[in-house]
Amino acid sequence: MSLRVAFGTSVLAAGLANGGVDGIGTVTRELLSRLRQRPGIDLRPFEFAELASGRVDGAAAVGDYRSQARRALLLGRSFSRLKQMARGKVDLIHATDHQIPRLRRTPLLATLMDAIPLSHPEWVTYPRKRLVNAMWRLSAQWADHIVTISEFSKHEIARHFGMPESRISVMPLGVDARWFEQADATLQREVRLHLELPERFFLFVGTLQPRKNLDMLIRAHALLPADLRREVPLLIAGREGWGCDELVTRLKGDTIHDVRWLRYVPDQYLPTLFGMATALLFPSLSEGFGLPVLEGFAAGVPVIASNGSSIPEVAGDAAVLLDPSDPGAWAISMQQLLESPEQGDDLRTKGQERAKTFTWDRAADRLVDVYHEVLGGA
Repeated sequence: MSLRVAFGTSVLAAGLANGGVDGIGTVTRELLSRLRQRPGIDLRPFEFAELASGRVDGAAAVGDYRSQARRALLLGRSFSRLKQMARGKVDLIHATDHQIPRLRRTPLLATLMDAIPLSHPEWVTYPRKRLVNAMWRLSAQWADHIVTISEFSKHEIARHFGMPESRISVMPLGVDARWFEQADATLQREVRLHLELPERFFLFVGTLQPRKNLDMLIRAHALLPADLRREVPLLIAGREGWGCDELVTRLKGDTIHDVRWLRYVPDQYLPTLFGMATALLFPSLSEGFGLPVLEGFAAGVPVIASNGSSIPEVAGDAAVLLDPSDPGAWAISMQQLLESPEQGDDLRTKGQERAKTFTWDRAADRLVDVYHEVLGGA
């Protein structure tokens, strides 16, 4: 008999509609694709909307989230349309994002990627932040069990949501096979021309926001000898986020020597861009997982990354890990990498082997195990 799972696709549907699938949407898409192929798993996608978007095949609309969450918080009511969808037809509900419903008779699993809005509220900006964070903390208690993406996130969620670690399971993420494919000369030439890439460059990829620690990285690059800075500039690929107005102004004005902002890079170009870089630099102050590190490994690029939060779990011994508050150490490691082809080759080999241990099939296997664990304890 198949395990019937109502599977949340709200964030994925919104990303598909807006032309930009974010991290949560990517995880949802990869797991949805693999779980649908699993014998013994019967997925029932749902999205919090009055009408189904049609972006995810077969997804049912179960009403607006915010209005139902308010009624649940104030009056203790269940989410009526999802309750109706689940009654007698679903064994488990999996809320795959921050929109966690309240239900009484059907076991509920919720995915929490991290606890960053609670651990570092200064790094997030959205309307009525304190109220939203309070609702998020309360709604997480509606879940029978939590699944997250790293041991670091597990500890942070337990601490900031006030729940025992026994209620939290870990499902490491995967990296798509396309990141391992080496681009041919034609595609490399197309990407180089489209993005106006130099022969050698350091690469940062991510949304511009305070926790990504770009100010430190720019200071570190500036400490390199002038000839090396000119030969190997720092390229920044990512959308404008929040809390970095001064940095964005400087990048737009092209006023930082040997640093260039590529802005948004089309998804189909990213593996090639990674693979052409001299090194990927990832100085983030906090991550729930740190997927770009894994993608860099798969693409065959040496990685220098922060030694904090979840990143050491992902990187193992396949990256150079440094204090994200020490630009001098970063400059030294960048220069050493430029001057030591042997070190670069060693990091490439270790990185690709490391990346092979993180697959979406393995993530889906782990998630199915969690499903059975939740039902076994329900």
